[in-house]
Amino acid sequence: MNEVPPPRHRLRSVATTVAVALTLTLAAAAGCDNRREPPLPSVLDKLRESHIDGQPRIKIGVATTEPLMGELRNGTHTGFDVEIGRYIASSLGFEGDQRIEWVALSTEDRIPALQAGTVDLVVSSFSITEERKKLVSFAGPYFVTTQEVMVPTRLKDRIRTIEDLREPGYRICTSGGSTTEAELEKHAVKAYVVKDVGDCVEGIRKGRYDAVSSDETILAGFLSRYPTEFEIVDMPFGTSEQLGIGVPIGDPALRDLVAFFLHKSYLEGRSGISSPWLTAYNRTLGPWLKGGRSQPQPLDVPKLVDFDDKAPRR
Repeated sequence: MNEVPPPRHRLRSVATTVAVALTLTLAAAAGCDNRREPPLPSVLDKLRESHIDGQPRIKIGVATTEPLMGELRNGTHTGFDVEIGRYIASSLGFEGDQRIEWVALSTEDRIPALQAGTVDLVVSSFSITEERKKLVSFAGPYFVTTQEVMVPTRLKDRIRTIEDLREPGYRICTSGGSTTEAELEKHAVKAYVVKDVGDCVEGIRKGRYDAVSSDETILAGFLSRYPTEFEIVDMPFGTSEQLGIGVPIGDPALRDLVAFFLHKSYLEGRSGISSPWLTAYNRTLGPWLKGGRSQPQPLDVPKLVDFDDKAPRR
């Protein structure tokens, strides 16, 4: 017996139903794909976006007259800031001092050097402030310090408070362009302003000044050089200084990279293993600062995909 073929309209109806179902399935799948987050950028992606990509060397601005922080000694750059700079440079693919151009900067020259492109980074006791963030970018903080005062031992029993600093008979010194200069002014302390803290210290030794005010980290360096001549006096200025790495404001990719690698060191320290930060601290500041310190958590850290070969070796 011959089968009667189904009506054509029924075949068309089935085909239409299948097509609609397939279309809906594909649309749903596409919708799921659209809801997926885009892949994270990698370290290499950020490097290619930054202005340092393809450079033979990276230029880092540092102090050269601040013992324990940034000092040029016998032709070699040493100090905590210098060690942090070496770690960041190596992480970015500039490993070894032959790949780094160290640029000597005074306190007041740090912002102009970043703006002019004289340096790629500044690692030089650079306090993060809202006013400075309008002019340059920061990654960090990588250290938190306080403002203190250092006096010669002959005056250690006479200069103990902020009120003592206001005495007209005492000559207080600080470096220009620093947050300390503004803090002293806020507390109505008149100060002689010079180019570097080292000038203040030499001035005290020669009888021109009676005290110097700056970050505790900087003062600790000079105390390590002249341990019997000076004493650091803890005064309640009430502010803490967050030190950050300065980056040109027009290079957000480089800022993200520096923040990423500071955070990587922070995580290593939190895990209980030695970190680049802790190694740098123990080699420099550690023996001279009161109380143990740990690396602060960097802020505004991007999520990036890291690789063992973080940057192409040139």
